[in-house]
Amino acid sequence: MRFGLFMPPFNSPPTQNATTSLQRDVETIQLLDRLGFDEAWIGEHHSAATEIIADPLTFIAHVGALTRDIKLGTGVVSIPYHNPLWVADRAILVDHLLRGRFMLGVGPGSLPTDAAMIGLEPAQLRPALHEDLDVLLRLLLSDEPVTVTTDRYRLVDARCQLAPYQDPCFEVAVAATASPTGPTLAGKYGLGMLSVGATTKEGFDVLGHHWNVLEAEAAAAGRRTDRSRWRLMGPMHIAETREQAVEDIRYGFDAFVDYTQKTLALPPVRIPGDTFDERLAWLDESGWGVVGTPDDAIAQIQRLVDQSDGGFGCYILLQHDWANWQATQRSFELFARHVIPAFQPSQRRLLAAESWARGKHAELDAKNGAAIQAASDRYAQEKAATGQA
Repeated sequence: MRFGLFMPPFNSPPTQNATTSLQRDVETIQLLDRLGFDEAWIGEHHSAATEIIADPLTFIAHVGALTRDIKLGTGVVSIPYHNPLWVADRAILVDHLLRGRFMLGVGPGSLPTDAAMIGLEPAQLRPALHEDLDVLLRLLLSDEPVTVTTDRYRLVDARCQLAPYQDPCFEVAVAATASPTGPTLAGKYGLGMLSVGATTKEGFDVLGHHWNVLEAEAAAAGRRTDRSRWRLMGPMHIAETREQAVEDIRYGFDAFVDYTQKTLALPPVRIPGDTFDERLAWLDESGWGVVGTPDDAIAQIQRLVDQSDGGFGCYILLQHDWANWQATQRSFELFARHVIPAFQPSQRRLLAAESWARGKHAELDAKNGAAIQAASDRYAQEKAATGQA
């Protein structure tokens, strides 16, 4: 299993210095790169004052130059907001700049206030995603010109002048919450899937169904499916003890909850409650997130593996400002040190090697003990014989 980060980003409250918040977002990805995380997905938002990266492609191009191994993806580009030709061109450019570390995540857009500013109604977004994704993929994958007219843009013999750096193309993934839109498109076009609502009640309940929808659409389109390209997202903050983790999130959890209640128009992640204790209790009882220890994190991921009815390829942590920077870094370090190995083969081999060595040690101890005793007995016998002589 791979591991990564989903960064909208949630820089709350909006009274923070935006420049230093963005710098902390950069440093977060640099830290994950050093810790061995596999990927990070960066979101696009234009309103509401908390999710403050307007262009994830620009951000990724910047962070790509400051990291070495971690793959970077848009999480997501809201393609109904854009002309798909420019999305394709910019994505190809970033793919060349990152030389194979780029991924493109797409979706309909999650903030209704973003859509409202460009005259789009929420009901238009999912049909627009269906329409625009087809156009985008033709531009990315084909040398043939594309001509299309919609109520939002017009293309006339449009084509990308560069091919992607990755052959034939970088990975493209579609966001999914609770509706079947994401898995339908992922299956139809043979794309990856970002289940950003995997730990919400609505999203968790339909995990197995979503994969079934994806497989059915893929079969109808003659495409293969690959669970390694299925990513599940959920929030966590961990520390050495549950008590320390709870104390850590007193720093920013309430500000995050206020944003979900009063600004973010996304019901599945609207945390109820008026007090810190009520909100934390809901988080624990609903299973949406983890505030606890590495063992709690391992249990949550295993719960998702079981619910997925066959497994998935990558677990992505939701970035948030629940704890201060020092405690947040410690949470990532504990996750890398104790949680990631529980789902990768090296830990199994290490434990097997330890078990073998302990057994061998006991066996050698027994042999050495017997040899020492035999030598001691011989010495005693020789001494006794010399004395008799």
